[in-house]
Amino acid sequence: MTIIPLSDAHRSGRNGAQGAILPDDQALLDAYSRAVIDVVERVGPAVVRLAVLNGNPGRPSQSGQPRGGTGSGVIVAPDGLILTNSHVAGTASRIEVTTADGQDLHARLVGDDPDTDLALIRVDEAVTLPSASLGDSKCLKRGQLVIAIGNPLGFESTVTTGVVSALGRSLRARSGRLIDDVIQTDAALNPGNSGGPLVSSRGEVVGINTAVILGAQGICFAVAANTASFVLGELVRHGRVRRAFVGIAAQQTAVPPLRRRAAGLTQDGAVMVGTVEPGSAADRAGLRPGDIIVALDGATIVGADDLVRALTGDKIGRTVAVDVLRGTERLTLDLVPEERRRPVRQ
Repeated sequence: MTIIPLSDAHRSGRNGAQGAILPDDQALLDAYSRAVIDVVERVGPAVVRLAVLNGNPGRPSQSGQPRGGTGSGVIVAPDGLILTNSHVAGTASRIEVTTADGQDLHARLVGDDPDTDLALIRVDEAVTLPSASLGDSKCLKRGQLVIAIGNPLGFESTVTTGVVSALGRSLRARSGRLIDDVIQTDAALNPGNSGGPLVSSRGEVVGINTAVILGAQGICFAVAANTASFVLGELVRHGRVRRAFVGIAAQQTAVPPLRRRAAGLTQDGAVMVGTVEPGSAADRAGLRPGDIIVALDGATIVGADDLVRALTGDKIGRTVAVDVLRGTERLTLDLVPEERRRPVRQ
């Protein structure tokens, strides 16, 4: 048997020179770089830095200094409409905007939605600014290239890249409600990236960066663009996101097998009513403490988060059917949800 020695090229595996890149790999890297550069040049001018003064200007923090912080935002309309996070601008009394080309502008809060950690602000000055478009986040695929643009830790116009690590995540908002359809990415995010865009290689904003897991590496989250589009429309029309309210305190409960079979159910869990607020929609519908809610308007309810998700704005003022187990009976009650009242911020 003849042994043929490997040449230097075979030993290195890189076209004959140690560390050199094969022509095909070079072409791929060049294409990748061009894609990122193109996105940054198109969307970067629409990304702004936000300096926020929070709360009542006449009531400084215990340290005696104004309460505030910084974050990012993305311009979604040329007249200065900017999407950002609720935790960045939701309690703002004054917002200063610095554009990518160095303009210093002032903005005011149009509305915010803590339940999705999104907020909308508008520039006060009469200006025409570069804007970015919101894409369809339902078209995203795991492994797809994404680019994050923002101002982490005060370093303006920073670009990081990564991939879509997972889709359809749920993230608990500061309000306690679950944010659904959250995008997980390994594009590096840091404090100050909050409110900035997560962008596809087509130059469309597919998410609004919102959170990182402290102590973890490469686990970051963005609110999906389709959620942002919905919230944007609600804030423009109403100044708030309208959600339904029925007036109960409830908790998740298991449905015993015998009870499931007797009621013709397949679900293992449901929601038990703890208390009913007097005069509320639930009170008028006849709901009682101890009732077990198994469905609302035809949607199966297996937990408290399901009930919260089902109470959307389109149900306000509309009669919906709520299916409950009461003792050995399965009842259907008519319920007319009201608009949920948001707590007044101090």
